Formats: sequence, structure tokens, C-alpha cells
Amino acid sequence: MTDYLDARSRCRSQSVNTDGSTTVASPLPTPIANIKSTPLIGTKVPTNTILKSHGRPPWYGEDGQSISPAFVIAIAGGSSSGKTHVARQIVRALGSIPAVVIMSQDSFYKKHTPEEVALAFASRLDVDHPNSIDMDLFASCLSDLKNLQQTKIPVYSFTEHQRLDETQYLYGATIIIAEGILTLHDPEMRKLYDLKIFVQADSDLMLARRIARDTKERGRSVDGILEQYLRYVKPSYDNFVLPSARHADIIVPGKDNAVAIELISTHIQRQLERRSRHFRQKMAASLSLMPSLSRGPPSTDELGVTVLEQTPQLKRAMEKLPYRDVTIETPVGVQSTGKAIDVESLCGVSVLRSGGPLELGLQRVIHDVPIGSLLVQSDSKTGEPLLFHAKLPDCIRERHRAVNTWVFLLDAQIGTGAAGFMAIRVLLDHGVNPAHIIFVTFLVARSGGVAHLRRTFPDVNIVTGAVDDGLREVWLENAHKAWVVEPGMGQIGNPSSPPRSAC
Repeated sequence: MTDYLDARSRCRSQSVNTDGSTTVASPLPTPIANIKSTPLIGTKVPTNTILKSHGRPPWYGEDGQSISPAFVIAIAGGSSSGKTHVARQIVRALGSIPAVVIMSQDSFYKKHTPEEVALAFASRLDVDHPNSIDMDLFASCLSDLKNLQQTKIPVYSFTEHQRLDETQYLYGATIIIAEGILTLHDPEMRKLYDLKIFVQADSDLMLARRIARDTKERGRSVDGILEQYLRYVKPSYDNFVLPSARHADIIVPGKDNAVAIELISTHIQRQLERRSRHFRQKMAASLSLMPSLSRGPPSTDELGVTVLEQTPQLKRAMEKLPYRDVTIETPVGVQSTGKAIDVESLCGVSVLRSGGPLELGLQRVIHDVPIGSLLVQSDSKTGEPLLFHAKLPDCIRERHRAVNTWVFLLDAQIGTGAAGFMAIRVLLDHGVNPAHIIFVTFLVARSGGVAHLRRTFPDVNIVTGAVDDGLREVWLENAHKAWVVEPGMGQIGNPSSPPRSAC
């Protein structure tokens, strides 16, 4: 536990989601410009956990489509060979973590019958055979994460010898490390991996480590551990695990493997660099990307946004929802006809921190609406958007519900549109219909990224309080480029006053 607390302090904060999944990220109050990425030296991290010290860079191109899937690493080897240690060493060597998931194959043991549980407590259940793993579910979850979608990982209890009813929600991985004794055994699973690693260790060393781990962490007796090892673990290693080493790209020793870890981390960083894409500056000058509008600033109609009248309460965004006629009978017997929102699920998602002021207005109009959040901030060196945190309502997390969910996406302004672009992409990854996204904002820059946003996501509805003329390029004190919306607050206040909005 002490090691894990140390890891938390190095990652600066840890938020635990309602379903038990954990996201390690930078804290909300700290400006991104002041954060320096710190390698997770000596980290002891639980499996099925997303680690972030740097934020997730854009994973899509200018057309809004994914550039490439997540980078998947398989780490196989015998029981207690050092697979988890190698995974942690890779995370440590990467330094600035873009978004890494360490996913354990142990979570995917099949659900046991009462008779099998009794055998497990007597150390007579073979959990090292390939048939003990739900390979179909493992492949499905890994495929979802690789394809940049959300998934739910099962939870297995070694103290109860049973897969629990609860699951862990995971989303947003740039790198996935899948570790387990049989990760290289199944040919269909091998198709999902970009890099295959086998950890090789001496049999005596693996047995000694297994005894130390199972007595300390799982409450097993030495006699039970030895019996299970000789009856099941060793035969499985000889028949299934060791033969799978021939499919590995790299064989790594179970100890004294610093050179191998350095080579692996260098390869991963090179692959991530090849997949990176920077286009915020292009979005800031999106007019040049739209030939039909290149003769001058587009009109409000050409932008395709709905501009609200300057009224005390902004409720026009509600008009974008579908409604149905309803008739009710009052207590005095009078029938009254009206409208009711005709949607299966409805929620709000706020782009932190500027989307916060719009949350109260949404809750006043729809009292019980669930609201999630996305933390998107700029990289201190490049100015590109980084996704640091995603906390979404259940109606979005569950893909079968997300497709019928309507979402109010809340942000203060659309300048370059980079943050809004990323927020929309997150919703689409979860299966939300783009026509069901209503982007509500105070302010839009006429010649900024809204034109690019509308061209890429034409079905998304954009509702704004005001439209300003353009963006002005500036350089901030930390030497990265930004763009200022001018005059800054639309028609509110003195137009000659200095601009106050930067993106």
C-alpha cells in the first residue's frame, strides 16, 4: 500500500470512478503550463488501471477520424516470472505517460460453479489451463480498447476464487499492456498485438516468488501452493506457456533486464511519434480550408450555428430535442395538452473548466439531468489539446445506451475549436450519435475553428450566445502559441476594451 501511495503522489492525483475504475491524472486546479512530467520510478500500480501524467494527445486527424488504434503490448511468461514487473518498468521508462492501461488476463477467469469454488479452496482447481480463461471476453475488451472505444473489465477475486458481478469501466488508452501467462497462446489474440514480449525466468525463481506472493497476498498455505504448482502450474507452463514463446518479438529476462526495457521503451516512443498529429494551428485558420468561404468572413447562416437572442435565460438549445404530444387530466377533470421530451436518455457533459457556468443553467431547465465532465487543456510546449480526465454519465459509458442518448456538450467558447473537437470525438468513441449532440456555448469566433468543426461534424448542433469576428495569434509567457477571440465577449460590454478570452 505504501508503494501505491507513493505512486499516487508522483502522479499528483487519483480519481476513483463510481464503478471502481481508477484514473491517475494531474489535478484540476494546477495550470498545465506549470506541470512537469515525472517518471513513475518504482511505481507499484494495480492492474486494470489507466495511468496518466501527461494527458492524452489527439488520436484523430483533421477529418475527425481515428489516425490509428491504440498500441497494444502483450507480455507473457510463467507464473511469477516477472511479467507485472516488466510492465511497470516499461511504464517507468516511458517517463511522460500519454495514457497507459495495464490489463491483466487474470481478470478474465471464467465464472466458477459452487463445486469449482470448493475445489479452488482445496487447491484442486486448474486455473492455469487455457480453458480457464474467457478468451472471447478478453479479446472483446481488448479489441474495444484498441479501437479507442470504452469497455468494461470483469473483476476476479483470488480470495473468493470467483469472478465478481462488478466491472471496471476503461476508456482512453494510447498504450495497452496486456499481461498474463497465456496472452500469446491464442492465435486470434495474437492478431491484436503490436508488440509481443515473453518474460523468461528460472523455474526455481518462479516457484520461490509464487510462494512469497500467494502466502502474503492471497492467504494460501505453502503445502497448498506446492500441490497446486506440481499438479497444474508446472504442466501448464511446459505444455502451453513456454511453447508460446516462439511467437514473441522479444524475449526478456525476468531480472536484470534494464537494457531490454530501454530498447522496448525506445521502440514504443518511436511508434507513438509516428502516429502523432498536430493541427490546432490549422483549425485556428480554418477559413483557408473552406474554399466556398475564402472570400471573407462567413455569415452566421454559413457557419451553421444557432445564435440565441440576448434574453435573461438561454433555453433555445432545448428546441433541438425531439418532443411528443402529451395529454394530462388535472385534479379538477380538465384535460390539458402539452409537450414532453421524447428521448431515451439525456445528459450534459461539461468541458472543464470553462463549461462549468453552463451547468447550473442546464440543471435549472432539466432538474434531474446527469452531468459528466471532460478535462481538456493545452500542452505547455506545443499548445495542442490534451485529454487529462473523462468522467461520463452511465448512459454514455454503456454503448448500447449511448447510441440513443442526447448530450448537451457545454463549453464557454469555440475559438480554435480544438477542445470542442476532442470532446466530440470522445462522445463519438462511446457510440453517441453525432445528430444527438447539442454543443452549447457562450461565444464563437466567426473565422476560427467553428467552420472546421461544422465541416467535420455537420450533424452536431451548435447553439451560441454571440459570434465574434475572429482570432488574434499571441504568444504566452511559457512560449507557446495561443489565439485570442476578439473583441472577447461578443456584444457584451465595451467593444474597445482589451480582449479577455484566449484559447
